[in-house]
Amino acid sequence: MAAQGSTVSPAGLPVDNPTKSYWLSEPSEILLGHRTTKDLPQAADVVIVGSGITGAFAAHCLKEKAPDLKVVMLEAREACSGATGRNGGHCQPAYYDSPPHIAAFEHRTYSYLKAFVESHSIPCDWQVTTGVHGYYSPGLFNASKNIIEKTQEKHPNIGSNITVVTKVNGEPSSYPLEGEVKELTLKGLRVGAAEGAIVQQNAASLWPYKLVAFVLERLLEAGGFNLQTKTPVTGLRRVDVPTELSSLHSGADKAASGGWVVRTSRGNVLARHVLLATNAYTSHLLPQFADIIVPVKGQVSSLKPPPPPHPAEEPLNIKHTFYFVSDLADRRDDYLIQRPPPGAELIYGGGRIRAEGHGLGVWDDSTMDEPVAQYLRSELSGLMDFSTREKEGKTQGEHDGTYLPKRDLEPTFEWAGIMGYSRDGWPWVGPVPESAGGGDGLWLCAGYSGGGMPNAALCARAVAGMIVPGNKDGDGLADRIDLPHEYLLTEDRLEKARACETIAEADKRGAFMLDLDVS
Repeated sequence: MAAQGSTVSPAGLPVDNPTKSYWLSEPSEILLGHRTTKDLPQAADVVIVGSGITGAFAAHCLKEKAPDLKVVMLEAREACSGATGRNGGHCQPAYYDSPPHIAAFEHRTYSYLKAFVESHSIPCDWQVTTGVHGYYSPGLFNASKNIIEKTQEKHPNIGSNITVVTKVNGEPSSYPLEGEVKELTLKGLRVGAAEGAIVQQNAASLWPYKLVAFVLERLLEAGGFNLQTKTPVTGLRRVDVPTELSSLHSGADKAASGGWVVRTSRGNVLARHVLLATNAYTSHLLPQFADIIVPVKGQVSSLKPPPPPHPAEEPLNIKHTFYFVSDLADRRDDYLIQRPPPGAELIYGGGRIRAEGHGLGVWDDSTMDEPVAQYLRSELSGLMDFSTREKEGKTQGEHDGTYLPKRDLEPTFEWAGIMGYSRDGWPWVGPVPESAGGGDGLWLCAGYSGGGMPNAALCARAVAGMIVPGNKDGDGLADRIDLPHEYLLTEDRLEKARACETIAEADKRGAFMLDLDVS
């Protein structure tokens, strides 16, 4: 498809009055309104813009590699109040709708987060589950089956994590996951109305804000880390940096180092390196990325589960995390987890097609699109079986699974979040070239297209590994760090991305819903 020019407007700053997310309902007392110092530091080795999962793990990895670094983090609102604090609360690798090496990277990211949570006993409600992907389109389900068959044949290390469940005799058509043979039917998975399902190992639900809050609090306690909330960054300017601020270099390189003035609403900070962990808001500081990383508004609701038929019975427990997928006719790309008791809220997101303009180009998360909110209240009960299942295997209020009557569920929170959709579909990680508004010392880690949780932590580790040795360009970096080569930010990739279809065009054909390559 012919390239189009950059006609997309840059994003604005995060708004002051965002909708209230379930995940932000228990803010950290340490982080709320936090400013490590009353005044902005005048200088730093590294300034990180953004305090979500990318910024937090970038700071963590930088301090691991170089404990003496002076790191300043600037956040426009409260800590972790952007996409990480507004997502669906799940983390699972895309095993079959990504190339195998990218699926392996997402698996490593999932494993890294799981090990990090467990080793530090982080109270973020990390719960390992299986992921159930219910397909309500026979065409998409068959396409997925074809991909999975090839993956299981050519990449068994990835394919072994996936099971296909069909309507044939109500039995799974692929190797069942260990310990779950009895429930691996569409009815057993609560998606009896689906055309088929994909079940994968290595999924998790979590409280994402609490994970990031733990990382930030730990950094503050260790020292050498300065967090400044409610400090929006309004601009960047490249300058020469005094040698005493160039601690990441030595000798002649040290004397020649450049740097950046970071302008904020409260003053300026001089830094040798600046990392933009700004995701959907990247183009506010780099207008050249307006058509490369586009803000897209999504909505999520926390819903009260249906009460059990009898008060003495245990509450609904759906056991898995879910995706619900259909073709362009319905345009369903929804996701669901359940919170632990006693609340046991159902965290359900999706319905973007019902938003004005599909939410494309929207960076304001202060309002709700009522058609989307209504969809989230009513649609879930028609997609899955909410019957209570007792330990003996009996059910109360169960349907045959082929038709499920819809009923509204009561929301406790309804919120919006802004995702950063990438023009070529992959995150942008690495040094920003001069042609894109950057130069030596400016770095980017953003553009996850709604898939940040199984990518961001190791993307952040990768960019931290680029910053510490003072790499000045992207040549060969992908070979020296753990990062898919598609993710590396280079001038050549930017040129190729602008020759691709626009994000609006890709969204029209459903590319960000489920982009399956069946070749």
